[in-house]
Amino acid sequence: MEQNGKELRVENRKPGAAFAAGVFAAICIALLCISLAIVLTVNFRPLYYHDMTVLDIPGQAGMSTAEVRLNYDALIDYNEPFFTGPLEFPTLPMSDHGRIHFAQVKQIFVACYILAAACAVLLFFLIRFLRRRTRGRYLIWGGVLAVAIPAAVLALLAAVGWDQAFVILHGILFNNNYWIFDPQTDPVILMLPDTFFLHCLIMIIILIVVFAAVFITAGVRKGRKERDENE
Repeated sequence: MEQNGKELRVENRKPGAAFAAGVFAAICIALLCISLAIVLTVNFRPLYYHDMTVLDIPGQAGMSTAEVRLNYDALIDYNEPFFTGPLEFPTLPMSDHGRIHFAQVKQIFVACYILAAACAVLLFFLIRFLRRRTRGRYLIWGGVLAVAIPAAVLALLAAVGWDQAFVILHGILFNNNYWIFDPQTDPVILMLPDTFFLHCLIMIIILIVVFAAVFITAGVRKGRKERDENE
């Protein structure tokens, strides 16, 4: 009885702090799901290798399969957070504007790595803090918030179509039009069709939903377990 009373006092201590921590944890969960999904998709090279065949990228780009793969691998290697040095395509030229654009893209991807790591660390401590202070609703709300983001993206796609959504997205992420490539000066664009980016977006959304489902399931189970213990 004394132990139960002690646990009850712990749960009731500083409810405002627990609520704030829960809100912060839910935000961290959503950001972790999104940033981790982006990082995993960027590094999932088999998706591109599959599209090389399905979309006939070598034929569309006028390159051999080996050449396309070699240059794509160089691009993904460059986007790794610990890669140092400028981007150099093994067999393709690149304009100054193209180089600037890829540097900006790398900054976005590196930010996703940092965000995923920071959210994971913060979430570890927040979960420990909230373990006896809440029934796990923050896990559910974090998952719901994570799913709300791809839902908004899908609504945008349904409203304006993929091509227009692609333009809108680049307008949000970049403060210039260097992402509009001239195949004569930046032939790499020929091996990066819009459909491939659409497939990347689909993979990101699927991963976000999967990660969110894990957190939501954990929250529901935690709530049920605590209710059963209190009965």
